Amino acid sequence: MILGALAVLAGLAGTVLPALPGVPLVFAGLVLVAASDHFQRVGFVTLSVLVVLTGLSFLVDLAATALGARKMGASKWALLGAGLGALFGLFLGLPGLLLGPFVGAVVAELLAQRGWRQAGLSGLGAWIGFLLGAIGKLTIAFAMLGIFAAAWFL
Repeated sequence: MILGALAVLAGLAGTVLPALPGVPLVFAGLVLVAASDHFQRVGFVTLSVLVVLTGLSFLVDLAATALGARKMGASKWALLGAGLGALFGLFLGLPGLLLGPFVGAVVAELLAQRGWRQAGLSGLGAWIGFLLGAIGKLTIAFAMLGIFAAAWFL
């Protein structure tokens, strides 16, 4: 059960840290906790709902990032740059995590010779998309915890 709880905590951190698979870690932790009592309190139906929510988290993350960047006219290079910037920013702490997607998208657009204005807009869109994706994943993770808790305690 302790390992499951640790996986859930790591998963919650992973909903905002790009290097960790947040919601899948939450799901894995919840499965471990459910297995600790041989799936007596949390069974197939609840776990099936949690699987669907885990899959939905991938769609939310991809859609939020893509839509945020696309609304600002970002290229595919900007999306790639935002992802790399988020990963690199992870090693620079909170400021890097917050600025990484923006800087990555801007640099990628400038390398693609799209101009400063478009680079700035793409960076802003990628940053907003990254933020909305993190909020969406965090919301799904807490919904999963609520569903699991209801099944466990009721």
